[in-house]
Amino acid sequence: MAFNQTVAIERMPMTRKPTISDVAKLAGLSTATVDRVLNDRGGVAPEKEVRVLSAARRLKLGRVLTRRYSRVLRIAVLIQSSVNPFHAALHQAFRAANGAYADLNIQFLIHHIWPSDVGRIAKAIRSVGAQHDGLIVSSPEERRIAAAVRDIARRIPVVTLATDLPDSGRSAYVGPDDMMAGRVAGDLMGRFLGREGGDVVLIAGLLSVVGQRQRQAGFRQVLSEHYPNCRFHSAFETNEDAERAGLVVAQALRDNSAIRGVYHITAGATEIVAALRAQGPAVTLITHELTQERRALLRERAIAAVIDQNAEFEVRTAAEVMARFLGRADGPGATTHTPVQIYTPENA
Repeated sequence: MAFNQTVAIERMPMTRKPTISDVAKLAGLSTATVDRVLNDRGGVAPEKEVRVLSAARRLKLGRVLTRRYSRVLRIAVLIQSSVNPFHAALHQAFRAANGAYADLNIQFLIHHIWPSDVGRIAKAIRSVGAQHDGLIVSSPEERRIAAAVRDIARRIPVVTLATDLPDSGRSAYVGPDDMMAGRVAGDLMGRFLGREGGDVVLIAGLLSVVGQRQRQAGFRQVLSEHYPNCRFHSAFETNEDAERAGLVVAQALRDNSAIRGVYHITAGATEIVAALRAQGPAVTLITHELTQERRALLRERAIAAVIDQNAEFEVRTAAEVMARFLGRADGPGATTHTPVQIYTPENA
């Protein structure tokens, strides 16, 4: 069975206690195969085990309602290191998922990538993809990366997380609608700056990251459509370097005294706040991801608003989508847009 095919099992009408024969009929397998699976005798292909257990669960066969799958499925997770606060939150959420989904016998194994080294990312995708049952990846968009995902996705399910690789043949995307999130940020910025407006700069990590590029597009659209006095001045890339984010903002403020807003979509919130405090003028800072440090800065009113995508919820959703692709949970695997929430100093 191909990884992205859903086992087609219709619920059978039952007025009596289900039997092994009922399970066999529903799964389309022999009673001997069903007996081996239900009695843990081994020797059954993983694809057939999935079919048997799915059928048994649908028929509410008592002895399998809490039964663990015999084979461990190993899911590789490619994300940035914990130096990036959002990816640190993803890392912790995947560690928690290993316990939360223990009954499905799925393990999530973290592999770190550096977002600017696309050649190494492509190599890692092929390497870990060949050794695992599924792949979850949060990566910049680049042709070599897309080609690697396309190759691996022919064999195992690939779920993109938090930022998409839309032309890679991936199986599903789990994460926010970043165009919408960018528009929300633009609307907040326009409202905060009011009628006077002013120049606004954007601090990105890598605009080759689809999510960051979409945030920029949505942000600029809203300013253009509704806040003509808020002028988008320039966008800077920091290569996901937090220290560079602070240096870029400091230089931009020295170069342009009309800057009144900073839209920040990457690492470096603490460094940007330090630059703003050192320069003196009142500048509105809007950022993403409610990490511990950003919550503290928000409460100090050094940040005006944080747009959060809830890393823990995204990881749980990605885990459930992957489980569906692999037959360990009912229902089809599909792209899922996760919600975002706005935080201000009053609800941080």
